[in-house]
Amino acid sequence: MRHTLLPLILILTLLPALLAGCSSDKPPIAPAIHQRDSLPIMTSYGVSKLISDSGVMKYKVVAEEWNVYDRTNPTKQTFPKGLLLEKFNPKFHIEMYITADTAYWYNQSLWELRGRVCVWNENGTIFNSELLYWDMNRHEFYSNRYSHLVTPDREVDGHSFHSNEQMTQYEVNFGHAVFPLPGDPGANAGTTPGSTDTVQEAVKTKPVLTPQRRHDDDKREEPLPPGAHFK
Repeated sequence: MRHTLLPLILILTLLPALLAGCSSDKPPIAPAIHQRDSLPIMTSYGVSKLISDSGVMKYKVVAEEWNVYDRTNPTKQTFPKGLLLEKFNPKFHIEMYITADTAYWYNQSLWELRGRVCVWNENGTIFNSELLYWDMNRHEFYSNRYSHLVTPDREVDGHSFHSNEQMTQYEVNFGHAVFPLPGDPGANAGTTPGSTDTVQEAVKTKPVLTPQRRHDDDKREEPLPPGAHFK
């Protein structure tokens, strides 16, 4: 009787291992992702890319990390670790460059630039702020944060900044400007903005209408819709 039970015990002991060895060869399947819109469809690192418009090279993007989302509304591309963007003129010379600590590109038309934003153009204009929107379709910049603009002939700062793409026509609320006095001999002697021979006066601007926004420390502010800031 003992000899009869021994083979049966061995079979029962080895049965789980035999069943495991006969399982399917299919690779394990991860659980379904239900929040697909929260994940990028593509992530690139160490990017240096030329972007063309109508077959003509117009921009160069340099970024440490570039994420592309296709299920968000609107679709977006993010640059969480900084961005350098160069814009070329028809002769392929740099006519403007933009740097920012973080950038978001919505529908390939609206840029949201955050953190130590700097804009330089070939006219010698330099713009600095912590937040700037660039609407490529409307060819305009705008911001509801403190902004500092330096042009070859004056220096302007304030809030609620709005300008054309060349920053030659701009509006600033609660700002002031520094520029040489007209006809001042010091201007011909190489006086620079900000010297003792300059004058400060309020910049007369049209009010910029900005919608009220809710601030949440745990969430980044949503971008202002194009045109919502300006009447």
